[in-house]
Amino acid sequence: MTVPQSTRHAIHPQDFKGYDTQKLREHFLIENLFQEDTIQLTYTLYDRLIIGGVHPVNGPVRLDTFPTLRSENFLDRREIGIINVSADSTVTVDGEEITVKNKEALYIGKGVKEVLFHPAPNGADTRFYFNSAPAHHTFPTKKVQLNEAETVELGSLETANARTIRKVLINSVVETCQLQMGITELKTGSVWNTMPAHTHDRRMEAYFYFELPEDQSVCHFMGEPQETRHLWVQNQQAIISPPWSIHSGAGTSNYTFIWGMAGENLDYNDMDKVATTELK
Repeated sequence: MTVPQSTRHAIHPQDFKGYDTQKLREHFLIENLFQEDTIQLTYTLYDRLIIGGVHPVNGPVRLDTFPTLRSENFLDRREIGIINVSADSTVTVDGEEITVKNKEALYIGKGVKEVLFHPAPNGADTRFYFNSAPAHHTFPTKKVQLNEAETVELGSLETANARTIRKVLINSVVETCQLQMGITELKTGSVWNTMPAHTHDRRMEAYFYFELPEDQSVCHFMGEPQETRHLWVQNQQAIISPPWSIHSGAGTSNYTFIWGMAGENLDYNDMDKVATTELK
C-alpha cells in the first residue's frame, strides 16, 4: 500500500518571525490526519518525529514503510506510540491481537515487522493517532490502560485551566528510547492548556487536538517567548512545535489533546518555564 506522506523541514526561529498566517499553517499545522482505509503521516525533521493518523473502515490497515525511511519495515529503526481516539478496537502486532480501548495507549518497540490497525467490530468510527521516533534499542510491546497512567490534576477554574494530565508513555510507566506521550483533558469551563508556558531545547513536541465540538476552535500559541504567533486549530488537527517554541492554547470550548515528545532527554520536568507576564 502506498502511504500518503509529507515532509516538514526544521525552521530557524529568525526565519519564523517573518512568516505570515499561510506560511505558518503550511509549516506547522497538520490538517487531514484521517482518511478512510489509509495511514496519513507527516515526517518531520524535528528529532525525526513522525506524526500520523489511521482510519480503518472496511478492513485492517497495515503500517507500511515509505521511501524516506529507507527500511524494509516501518519499525526496523523506530519505536511508535499509538493512542485510540475513538471506539474500542484492536491492533495486531506481529500476529498478536491487542484490544485498545478509547484513550488507551500502545507502545511498540524497534524491530516489529507487522502492525495492523483494525476497524471496530461493531462498525463504530475507528481512529488511531500515533507518534514515532528513531530508536537505538528494542523495548517490548506494552499496552497502557488509563488507570496505569501517571495522573496529575493541575490548574483551577478561577484561571480557566483546570485539567487532568495522564502521562501514558513516559519512563515511569513504560520503557522507551526517546518517545513520550500523554493525554490532557480540560474540564468544563476551562480553556487554557500549558499556561504558564515553557520551552525545552532538549526535545520537540507535537499536539493533537480532539474532542473539540465541530463548531468550536482552539487558538494555539507558538514561537519564542518574546516573539509569539498564533494558529487557529480545528478538531482532530495537529501542531508541530519546535524545541525553541512555546506550545500553549486557548479554546472557545473545553477539549482534549495528546502531547508527544522526542529528543535527548526523558525527564518530563526538564523545561524552561516562562512567566505569563513575560510573554510578548
